[in-house]
Amino acid sequence: MSSTTIDHAPGHDHDDHAHDHGHPTGWRRWLFATNHKDIGTMYLIFSFTMLLEGGLLALLLRTELFEPGIQFFRPELFNQFTTMHGLIMVFGAIMPAFVGFANWMIPLQIGASDMAFARMNNFSFWLLPVAAILLTTSFFVPGGATAAGWTLYAPLSVQMGPGMDFAIFAVHIMGASSIMGAINIIVTVLNMRAPGMTLMKMPLFCWTWLITAYLLIAVMPVLAGAITMVLTDRHFGTSFFNAAGGGDPVMYQHVFWFFGHPEVYIMILPAFGIVSAIVPTFARKRLFGYASMVYATASIAILSFIVWAHHMFTTGMPVTGQLFFMYATMLIAVPTGVKIFNWVATMWRGSMTFETPMLFAIGFIFVFSMGGFTGLILAVAPIDIQVQDTYYVVAHFHYVLVAGSLFALFGGTYYWLPKWTGVMYDEKLGKIHFWSSLLSFNLTFFPMHFLGLAGMPRRYADYAAQFTDFHQIATIGAFWFGLSQLLFLYVVLKAYSGKGAPAPSNPWGAEDGGLEWTLPSPAPYHSFETPPVVQ
Repeated sequence: MSSTTIDHAPGHDHDDHAHDHGHPTGWRRWLFATNHKDIGTMYLIFSFTMLLEGGLLALLLRTELFEPGIQFFRPELFNQFTTMHGLIMVFGAIMPAFVGFANWMIPLQIGASDMAFARMNNFSFWLLPVAAILLTTSFFVPGGATAAGWTLYAPLSVQMGPGMDFAIFAVHIMGASSIMGAINIIVTVLNMRAPGMTLMKMPLFCWTWLITAYLLIAVMPVLAGAITMVLTDRHFGTSFFNAAGGGDPVMYQHVFWFFGHPEVYIMILPAFGIVSAIVPTFARKRLFGYASMVYATASIAILSFIVWAHHMFTTGMPVTGQLFFMYATMLIAVPTGVKIFNWVATMWRGSMTFETPMLFAIGFIFVFSMGGFTGLILAVAPIDIQVQDTYYVVAHFHYVLVAGSLFALFGGTYYWLPKWTGVMYDEKLGKIHFWSSLLSFNLTFFPMHFLGLAGMPRRYADYAAQFTDFHQIATIGAFWFGLSQLLFLYVVLKAYSGKGAPAPSNPWGAEDGGLEWTLPSPAPYHSFETPPVVQ
C-alpha cells in the first residue's frame, strides 16, 4: 500500500466527546441503532453467542463419541446435533462475526462517517436473532430439528419433519441479511472513501470485504433457490429431487455446491484481510506485494465458481468432469499460495514482536496452510473417492474454518480491541488464550486425519473399537478448546468494562494501516464528520 499521510480538514474536532451529542441511550440505542459501531458491536455479540451454542452442540457430539456404542443420544438426535452445529457455526457464528468487523472497521479505515445505508444496516442485523430463534426452537417441534446434515441434501431433507421447514426459513432469513449487508459494504467502499483514498490505497481488509460482498450477492440467491426447491418438493407436489417424479437428487448437490464452494471463500477472504492488517504492523514493515494480494483475492473469488463439483467426486460424474474439477481446484491453490508467501515475506527480516494479535496471525498462517495442503490432497479425485465422507474431510475443513476464520477473528479482536474500548486488554491472558486454543485445536482435529485415513465415516454416532483412542484424544481436546474460549470472553469483557491501561490512538505503532489509527481510542460515536484528506 502506498504510504498515506492524513490531513484533517480545518475544524475537525479530535475531542472524544465533541460529537457525542444527541444520540439515543438505553435500549433505544440498540434496537434502533443506525451507528455502524453499535451495529458492529451487536453483530459481534450475536456471533459469539452463536459460537457458544454451536460449540455446546459440538461438545455433545464429542461426549457421545468418547466411547464406542450408543452412550447418551440416539442416532437421530446425534444427527440433529451434527446438522445444527454446522448450520449455526457457518450462518450464525463465522459469517456474522466478519460482518461485525466490516461494520466496525470499514468506515474507520476509509474515512467514511458511517455505512451507506444505516437503516438497512439495522434491519439486516435484526433479521439474524429471528433466524437464530427459528433454528434453536426447531429442536422442540415434533420430530426435532433437521438431521439432513448442514448441506441439507435431498432426498433426506425432503423427508424430514417440520424442523426442516424451520431450518429452510432460518437460512432464507440469514441469506437476506447477508445480501443486504453485502450491498451496504459495496456502496460504502465504492462511494464513501475519503478524498485521495484510491482503491489501491485502501487497507486490504476493505479489499477482501469488497470482493467477499460481490461473492455474497452472487451466491446467496443460489442457496435460496436450492432450499426453495426442497420446500416445494416437501409441500407443493413438485419433483425437483424425486427420481420417481422425474427429478434428480444429484441436481440438489450441483445447485447447493455452486453456492457452497464460494461460501467457503466468503468465510476466509475477510480473514485474509485481517491477517494482512496484523502482520505488517508487528513486523514493522510494509505489506509485501500489496497489488499482488489484491489480484490474488480477486482470482480466488473468480476461480471459486468453477470448482464446486470437487465436493461430488463420488456421485458418478464422467472422468472428464472429474479431471476438470480436479485441475481447477489445484489451480485455486496458486493465488492462495501467493498470499501465504507474501505474509512470510512481510515478516522476513522484520522487527517482529509477538503480541497476541501477531501470535494469532502466525498461528493462522501455520494451521491454515495445513488445512490448505489437505485440501490439495482432497482435490485429487482418486484419493478423494477413498476418504470421501470420512473424518479426513472433517479434519480438513475444521483446519480451514476454525484455525482459519476463527483464529483470524480472535487476532482481529485483540488487534482492534484497544480502538473499540479505549483500554489495552490483558496481554498475559491473551497469550494464554492463544497457546491454549492452538494446542487444544490441534489435539482435537489432528487425530481426525488418522481416523479418516483408517476409514472412520463422519456423522456416525457409533464406531468400531479400533477408533476409540483417537476419538478419546479428540474429545479431550474439544473440551479444552471450548473452555479456552471462556477465557477469551473474560478478556474482552474486562476490556469493555474499562479495566486496563488507557489505549493511545495508535497503540501498536501501525504505520501502514487505514485511517482508524488517526482517531482517538475509543473511537468517538461520530467519526470523520469532516472527511480526512489522504495524500
